[in-house]
Amino acid sequence: MQARRRNQMEVISGGQLGVLGTKKGLDVPFNVRSYTSALILNQQSQTLGQVLENDPSVRTTYGYGNFSEQFVIRGFPVYGDDVSINGLYGIVPRQLVSPQLYDQVQVLNGASAFLNGAAPGGSSIGGNINLMFKHAGETPLTRVTGDYESAGMGGGNIDVSRRFGTDNQFGVRINVAGKSGQTAIDLERRHSVAVGGGFDWRSRDGATRVTLDMDYENQGVNQGRPGVLLGAGLTRVPRAPSPSSNYGQPWTYTELNYIFGMLNVEHDFSKHLTAYAAFGGLGGNEKGNYSTLTVTNAATGAGSSGSMYVPYVQTNESTRAGIRAHFTTGPLKHEINAGGSGLWSEKDTAYAFSLTSLATNLYRPTFYRQSAPETLVGGNVNNPRKNGYTSLYSLFFSDTVSAFDDRVALTAGFRYQNMLVNDYGYGNYFTRYNQDAFTPVVGLVVHPTRQTSIYFNRIEGLAQGPQASGNVINTGQVFPPYQTVQYEIGAKYDIGRFSTSLALYQISQPNAYAVPYGNGGQSIFSVDGQQRNRGIEWTVNGEIVKGLRFNGGTAIIDANQRRTSQGMYDGNRAIGVPGYTINANLEYDLPFIRGGTLTGQAIRTGHQWADNANTLKVPGWTRFDLGARYTFLVDHKALTARFGVENLANTRYWTSAFGGFLLQGMPRTFKFSITADL
Repeated sequence: MQARRRNQMEVISGGQLGVLGTKKGLDVPFNVRSYTSALILNQQSQTLGQVLENDPSVRTTYGYGNFSEQFVIRGFPVYGDDVSINGLYGIVPRQLVSPQLYDQVQVLNGASAFLNGAAPGGSSIGGNINLMFKHAGETPLTRVTGDYESAGMGGGNIDVSRRFGTDNQFGVRINVAGKSGQTAIDLERRHSVAVGGGFDWRSRDGATRVTLDMDYENQGVNQGRPGVLLGAGLTRVPRAPSPSSNYGQPWTYTELNYIFGMLNVEHDFSKHLTAYAAFGGLGGNEKGNYSTLTVTNAATGAGSSGSMYVPYVQTNESTRAGIRAHFTTGPLKHEINAGGSGLWSEKDTAYAFSLTSLATNLYRPTFYRQSAPETLVGGNVNNPRKNGYTSLYSLFFSDTVSAFDDRVALTAGFRYQNMLVNDYGYGNYFTRYNQDAFTPVVGLVVHPTRQTSIYFNRIEGLAQGPQASGNVINTGQVFPPYQTVQYEIGAKYDIGRFSTSLALYQISQPNAYAVPYGNGGQSIFSVDGQQRNRGIEWTVNGEIVKGLRFNGGTAIIDANQRRTSQGMYDGNRAIGVPGYTINANLEYDLPFIRGGTLTGQAIRTGHQWADNANTLKVPGWTRFDLGARYTFLVDHKALTARFGVENLANTRYWTSAFGGFLLQGMPRTFKFSITADL
């Protein structure tokens, strides 16, 4: 027997907007969309970065020197520390995330200091990534998935959901996912385990809602392929090696363990007044031995590898509480949001670094049985002590005033943020940072028709100010928080099954650097520079005609350096920010095979610069993916088989130069999975 296709929405316009709550994209003055669990399942995504490959305004790279995923939105980074869950910072695994635990991955383009507060890692200036836990729906679910990925990774996922009790008041959602084996990169092995439990309760009248989520995640990488640094004096970027080659040392690894969760309570005192509170926590234990290849000869690939061992223990607590009130004053409707948030984060860490370089080659690597002897140690690597403590407090208030039958809505508000950062310097010194900032917001939405809107916003980003370090006369000086300013105007069209949006924006962020001071050859650290990013974003999501769906779009960005030291780099493009990016993801339901769907994706990224002087050019790249899925019935149970090939042409390319180092794209990778709904 055959089964009908069950094509759930893979991309939704709208999402959770921090203090404003969950909103439709058409009704807010911000550019936000959500990638659903249906997309995660259909594309067989194993990391958060693989989910975000669908977004034309997001690109993924690695953190410096390790295997953690880091994201770039509107030309600015989003660290793993600064991904949120249900609008709450500090409770997401900070290096690698298993997407199987989440119902939605939401992307907000643009600054969000008012909506979410300052991010604890000091990023999220150009955008925010928010995750939503899975919870039980009204229909029982028992879903089992087995999957395989070349060259030899196997795994699976179990997803069970039930409601029970009077009026189905109680809900339980259990997710277990795991995978282990060799990736398509030679000699690279990865493993992951994720276990999540989502529990919810609602009163019989629906006025009170409580959710509790408890999760565990383990991720590991052995002999992972690292990023590539460019040595001083290079005049060009080395050509990318064979797509599957691995120049990582065999003793390199990372092992990541996290326990995290969240309690959320909401109560409607009336249809006009809702109070809410959330509390979350995370305990992380990481360790790894890392080695980054530095190329000193672009033509031959000659270079060297170092080594660094880092243990990292993290304990976070995060909370938010507030009220949301609706009332009218004459012809005007008001939505008031008021409340506060707090985050407390402690890290215990150390390092052991080798000053001895191991000679190797990008194209013909030399492998060593063990790392070079450790010659520089900070802290106690066997028992890391407190190295840093951060506390973030904030109060927020906003009023959204709508008129003319909700055709016009104006949002105005502010957040007061206090940042306390203690740096214990591996026991060598102590510095204290305590700063305040106000971040206002103004946003306007006008609906010419019920399916369209035009919007404008002026909103700010907020990050911890820099601290002077190195050979400067003001070493240790702490500067006020970075406050970035964003202006954005755009238009949206949404008819449910299809949506599109167009946005034009400008974000300006201060930059810091050392400049000459006096006539004695000294330097002083100063916050005088600026990076100004201007861009256009266009996204299209949904069903174009019956049976044909498209998700994707393009982003054009001008990331311009301004007021650089002595004007040396004024007008140059910022490191690692491409001039344009394009994504096109198509799905076509085969009319002659009931239950059959073909899929295809094209990803294009323009060229990047790997240095401030814009002399080291990283070529643009294009990747093509193909796939298919087929849904059929066996004993009245739906089964779906999926097959996909990523990087179909096995193209060799540098996917990113963000941060000044190169990250190579994945080789041709085959994926297969089968899902049974029992």
